[in-house]
Amino acid sequence: MRAVELQEYGGPEVLKVVEAEVPEPGPGEVSIDVVYAGVNFADLKARSEGYRVPGLPFRPGLEVSGRVRALGAGVTDLVVGQEVAALTQGGAYADVVVTEAATVFPLPAGADLRTGATLPSVLPTAYALLHTVGRLQPGETVLVQGAAGGVGTAAGQLAKAAGAAAVYGVVSSAAKAAYARDHGYDAVFVGDFEEQVGEATGGRGVDLALDPVGGRTLRASLASLARFGRLVSYGNASGEPAWTAGQPELYPRGLSVAGFSVLTLAQTAPDVLRELAARAFAKAADGTVTLPVTAEFDLEEAAEAHRLMGARTSTGKLLLRVAG
Repeated sequence: MRAVELQEYGGPEVLKVVEAEVPEPGPGEVSIDVVYAGVNFADLKARSEGYRVPGLPFRPGLEVSGRVRALGAGVTDLVVGQEVAALTQGGAYADVVVTEAATVFPLPAGADLRTGATLPSVLPTAYALLHTVGRLQPGETVLVQGAAGGVGTAAGQLAKAAGAAAVYGVVSSAAKAAYARDHGYDAVFVGDFEEQVGEATGGRGVDLALDPVGGRTLRASLASLARFGRLVSYGNASGEPAWTAGQPELYPRGLSVAGFSVLTLAQTAPDVLRELAARAFAKAADGTVTLPVTAEFDLEEAAEAHRLMGARTSTGKLLLRVAG
């Protein structure tokens, strides 16, 4: 079978297509004939700096859609040939991938395999950020960094559907701002946002901020919170040193800071993830959320997909097309 592999860290050019043996599932695992693989920023960090890479060589890719190929011992709730979406711990850029059965999800009613590949990491993440961790209430206001990305696209729509009074987004370009406004955002700020948030909220700030960027952006997000506001951190795309919030930042306005990682949840509490994913996928099935695929590449073009995402000009979801 074909697989995309990196044998050293670096730019997109280190991604190479290799021939590999077809993996077999062990107890509690499932193998999947991949039709589409999602491209995520975590894949770029794995390739460039070894994020969540146990060792080299390494095959990137955290989510797929496809058909169940084989079942490991003890797997009884899936059948061979069933169309599924799955979250993996790596290896999704391949013709066949093996993953834990607990993170394999039957496709929602009405969803095809192309749509299914957009769901496993993005939709549960957005849902958890707003509802499980962020505890959004009707009438509250929300600020989302990276509003034109995959999670941002879902979060804007989910927040509006949950009754948010206003949903504000932050992006890096005017083109991304236009895209975000088409997906649930009431106002979108380009670049520096702290002053603009203050103006939009009459100096009050927002009730909930979602931040995948970290560093200075996280500090500005924290400063943009209203009294008793909550911030959920779910990444450090900036690569800046980790920053902590303590008494001086939190006490004066009663602020809260939380964190979330869908990949960590998949490792530590897959049953919890399964329940969360079911609730999140229902929002796609009923039309509350649509996740547009804005670019699609063949498996052999994985490096081009990484170049596009790395240029920070892409919106929505990027996919690798693995099979017909």
